[in-house]
Amino acid sequence: MATVLDRPVAQAKPISADRLERVLGYAAVLLLAAVMVALARGYGQWRLVPALIWAHLLTIIVALALTPVILLRRRGDRRHRTLGQIWVAAMIATAVLSLFVHESGPGRFSVIHIISVWVLIQVPLIWWTARTHRVVRHRRGVRGLVIGSLLIAGFFTFPFDRLLGHWLFG
Repeated sequence: MATVLDRPVAQAKPISADRLERVLGYAAVLLLAAVMVALARGYGQWRLVPALIWAHLLTIIVALALTPVILLRRRGDRRHRTLGQIWVAAMIATAVLSLFVHESGPGRFSVIHIISVWVLIQVPLIWWTARTHRVVRHRRGVRGLVIGSLLIAGFFTFPFDRLLGHWLFG
């Protein structure tokens, strides 16, 4: 037990993953696998892909790879905080880069850009809730971001005549 001003303070007990977090972690692994297979199948066209798209894909891959590690392992320790900070940086970078990705030319925003703006608002809030030990709110925010901005948005990168969809299914 730690003491603060000679008063005992109980150490926080690590929170283990619940069923939803296990499902989200495994779903992130499946989505990451689909992205990696699509990238491998599209190898012959890599040189045609702009650097902006590569940067966007890289940040997504980092966030997707870290998601199951963060959700399924012990929480509250230094490694969780470090991986969380990297995840936060990857999510912010992904959202910022996506604002410059346009299907029909510059200035043409789509529904996916709404998610990017939402991520730019939510990720700092999630970071703040972690820093201020608001565990329930932090956990709820992380789940929402994983569901909405990684899994649902990630699913929509495959259909509708998009690059990864062409590579995976073409």
